[in-house]
Amino acid sequence: MNSEELSQIIVEGMQEKKAEDVVVMDLRKIKNAIADFFVICSGNSDTQIDAISESIEKEVHKKTKENPWHREGKENKEWVLLDYVNVVAHVFKKDRREFYGLEELWGDAVTTVVEPAYQS
Repeated sequence: MNSEELSQIIVEGMQEKKAEDVVVMDLRKIKNAIADFFVICSGNSDTQIDAISESIEKEVHKKTKENPWHREGKENKEWVLLDYVNVVAHVFKKDRREFYGLEELWGDAVTTVVEPAYQS
């Protein structure tokens, strides 16, 4: 499975729990990038942050039998990072996402905004 396919599975895991503002950042053409893709989303509560990160892990494991190489932030529930080496999933609480500004930090990336899979 390539990193692009893995990023789409991560998006599905996010959408399963109604993550908001999902974006896929393609970092492959950026020199010294730490991954091929960042997949970023926002959640509104500790419970939703937990649910989204668990859904990502479940979807990826179901389709690839892989677990994250590294996890961070599950305790504080403001920014959960799931590192699959070539693809890194970032699940933010809304205000933390604005504070860290990953989209601006990696502004040279090709960014794709993912339309919600559900209607509000």
